[in-house]
Amino acid sequence: MEQAYSVERSRTIQTKLVLPPDTNQLKTILGGKVLSHIDEIAALAAMKHCNNVVVTASIDSVDFLSSATVGDALSLEASVTSTGRTPMEVFVKVYSTDLLLDKKTLTTEAFLTMVAVDQNGKPISVPKIIPHSNEEKRLFETAPARKEHRKNRAMIR
Repeated sequence: MEQAYSVERSRTIQTKLVLPPDTNQLKTILGGKVLSHIDEIAALAAMKHCNNVVVTASIDSVDFLSSATVGDALSLEASVTSTGRTPMEVFVKVYSTDLLLDKKTLTTEAFLTMVAVDQNGKPISVPKIIPHSNEEKRLFETAPARKEHRKNRAMIR
């Protein structure tokens, strides 16, 4: 029987403070800084799922929906949404919170593909996932369409 874990096992949450060196002339966080945070939390979520070292295979999509400004708290939430034999799709949501106004806003959503590798850098098998919540089930059920999109994008190269 194949090993499988709930999506909750991989759920990872981080909070960062938006500081002046992380921002542009408008005092909003740089997109590259957000991408760095996204890549880090996606790797953590994938490692929690498979108990192994992972590498980023691709950042499949990133939607910047709004910005965070100096002084905001940036909250990142990630979890594995689907798996193949070796790859794991990870969904990341980023929220900014104005701590003075207690106002939380969704700023970014991203899908990444992480691959578990052995000590020689060769891909290894990962456990399947078991979605429970409505959002987890929706993301799991729509994963094949995103996989097909990734495959088609790769064929363009």
